[in-house]
Amino acid sequence: MINFELIRDQGILILSPDGPLEKADFDRLVSEIDPFIAANGRLNGLMIVAGAFPGWDSFGALVSHLRFVKDHHRKVARVAAVTDSEVLKIMPHIARHFVAAEIRQFAFDEKAEALAWLEASHTAA
Repeated sequence: MINFELIRDQGILILSPDGPLEKADFDRLVSEIDPFIAANGRLNGLMIVAGAFPGWDSFGALVSHLRFVKDHHRKVARVAAVTDSEVLKIMPHIARHFVAAEIRQFAFDEKAEALAWLEASHTAA
């Protein structure tokens, strides 16, 4: 399951996985952020806060996740991965080859620094 918060005045989406990702998580995300993107053109930032990679609860959830990334990666200026997970630490290096957003990894206790970096994208826009 994904918990999320959209900070509308900053254009920043904060995602916090809490257990295996489900197809319904991405349906909820799309219904929340697509209208925001339609009205504002993009998200200034996406923060993913995860202590560990939760995996997916089904193949359908994996497909929904990949579709979500494909449909949204050009509409996000910056991505902050906030984690101490060794698996998730390498994901920004891999994702740089597939997504348009600027990506940076932060330690799990650096949430404030990650948010400040994302907010800097908002002031530069």
